[in-house]
Amino acid sequence: MDVMTHIDQLVKDNAVFIFMKGTPDFPQCGFSSRAAQVLHALQVPFGHMNVLENPEVRQNLRHYQNFPTLPQVYVGGELVGGSDIVLEMYQNGELQPLVEKAVNDAA
Repeated sequence: MDVMTHIDQLVKDNAVFIFMKGTPDFPQCGFSSRAAQVLHALQVPFGHMNVLENPEVRQNLRHYQNFPTLPQVYVGGELVGGSDIVLEMYQNGELQPLVEKAVNDAA
């Protein structure tokens, strides 16, 4: 399987997915930490990939949805954005209904 197909499969097979530096429990950068904290606060299961352990994914991820930075959070197969966007959506109440719908649709 090529790397772009692998990325696409991860995004589509998980209601909520984050590509990040480190893991949700041990993030390796502040932006990844912030995004993971938001997802933890929503109390829904989410998939994740540590791109530091997957250099081929890290190199190609920016081309997947033309989004150049990390982390990248996907909900219902769609790119939501990075840590700033995710945090803003969480704070203004937009993220939770989006995540709940994706999780319910996947069930």
